[in-house]
Amino acid sequence: MRVRDVMSSNVQSCSNQDALSSVASKMQSSNIGALPVVENNQVVGMITDRDMVVRGLTSGNANSNVSSVMSNHVISVSPDASLEEAASIMSQNQIRRLPVIENGSLVGMVSLGDLSVRQQADQSAGQALSHISEKEC
Repeated sequence: MRVRDVMSSNVQSCSNQDALSSVASKMQSSNIGALPVVENNQVVGMITDRDMVVRGLTSGNANSNVSSVMSNHVISVSPDASLEEAASIMSQNQIRRLPVIENGSLVGMVSLGDLSVRQQADQSAGQALSHISEKEC
């Protein structure tokens, strides 16, 4: 089974110039905790609800835009990657969501939850979550 078989293809995104309040509203209405930051159809960063709190609110940047709190180092995966490969990338980088990039463009998102709902991926997702959670404690 491949990433393209489990990824979400209807992906919300934001611009690095969007206001944090706008991004927070988008996350709330879509019930998601992270958005890829896209400029000219290229993923240039990621922003999470945690980024907005830790780098935004607690640092006095609550009225800033996305570029002031986003992560610039984007870890991504190909839609043709195996679920085990995606789980390994998540585990190694201690992340729960991966943008899916094909030919330089965002085509989807895959989360640890996407991996865990598939019978074949349960073990890989469990191992990835174990490694991610291990580092957070």
